[in-house]
Amino acid sequence: MSAKTNRLYGVLNKRLADRPFIAGTYSIADMAAYPWIVPYKNQGQSLEDFPHLKRWFEAIRNRPAVVRAYDRAKEVNTQATVLTEESKRILFGQTAASVA
Repeated sequence: MSAKTNRLYGVLNKRLADRPFIAGTYSIADMAAYPWIVPYKNQGQSLEDFPHLKRWFEAIRNRPAVVRAYDRAKEVNTQATVLTEESKRILFGQTAASVA
């Protein structure tokens, strides 16, 4: 488990303790944060440890537009992506200085 990821989950959990969404009402903040939480198991996290985050996650996951978007992604993303060594170098091996 990443301690940094766990800390950030804790920050979100605390933020959501007294409000239904990150900014109070549903906003781009929720839209941007949700995909980061989707792979919580792969991140070594348990939503049971973060009750406010869990409530928020379930509320977002059940929104009709989110359901449609993730269903559509399953239709569109039918092939596994294979990264070549060149692709990995371009995606992960560059810094701000190397692309300037």
